[in-house]
Amino acid sequence: MKKGLILVNAYTRQERSLNQSKRLKEELEKNGVSIDIKRNDFFVAQIDNGGNLKSQAKGYDFCIYLDKDKYVSLMLEKSGLRLFNSHSAIQACDDKMQTAILLAENSIPMPHTLPGLLCYENQKLNIKAIEKVAKTLGFPVIIKSSYGSLGKEVYKADDMAELCAIAEKLKFAPHLFQEFIKSSYGKDIRVIVIGGKFVAAMLRQSKGDFRSNLELGGEGRSIVLPKEAQELCEKVARLLNLDYCGIDILLGENKYYVCEVNSNAFFGGIEAVTGVNIAEKYATYICQKVYGER
Repeated sequence: MKKGLILVNAYTRQERSLNQSKRLKEELEKNGVSIDIKRNDFFVAQIDNGGNLKSQAKGYDFCIYLDKDKYVSLMLEKSGLRLFNSHSAIQACDDKMQTAILLAENSIPMPHTLPGLLCYENQKLNIKAIEKVAKTLGFPVIIKSSYGSLGKEVYKADDMAELCAIAEKLKFAPHLFQEFIKSSYGKDIRVIVIGGKFVAAMLRQSKGDFRSNLELGGEGRSIVLPKEAQELCEKVARLLNLDYCGIDILLGENKYYVCEVNSNAFFGGIEAVTGVNIAEKYATYICQKVYGER
């Protein structure tokens, strides 16, 4: 019997997240795969007092891991369970600065990026360093927490006072400073890639926010993505070894910039505006990888 597990976050109540797992279950079961959807709250992987790794995910052929808990994903992989996406791919995408470093090794175009300064004690803000950020990147400056999604903890500073205030707010957590791509104000392109191949693209645009996320009020519409941008996104997915991902690209004056890569990108919005059945394509890909089906 073909059987798979979909693990979602222990606390999530977001309709978009729950819809993701339900749609994948629906499409996989059309392929004859029995699917269990479970919250990541039952300690599916443990280390016993003998130092042995124990998995509660016995009898499953694979797991679609819709969480970002890197410890559980690592333990499940070490127990022999095939994850979509892999532990290393999820970890690489979860940390925005780590994503940028990995892509920079392969000359992927991105906005000019500076790593944030981590403060381990309650010290005053390093003003000289913040002045260096302003001089290097100019205003506005984008400041991001290294962790987070849906546009949360992404800020824009229009002057030195705002930059200092945001840097003060984030100084105890991993973060980064990034060049603001003015030509892409309030808009970007969300691209879905499955198995290293372009699947669908959506232009996202906000009427009043510099962030284009649908969750923050942005609107999406289907677009024909130029071959150059398709190939860029396919390269990014392959470099990060992603089975499935959503890649956000910014629109420069004469080029595209990779903004972020999301290993668990929601697909409900892009399915609605493009008519592409993302869940079906992902399910088909998984069945090909696990069962050798065509």
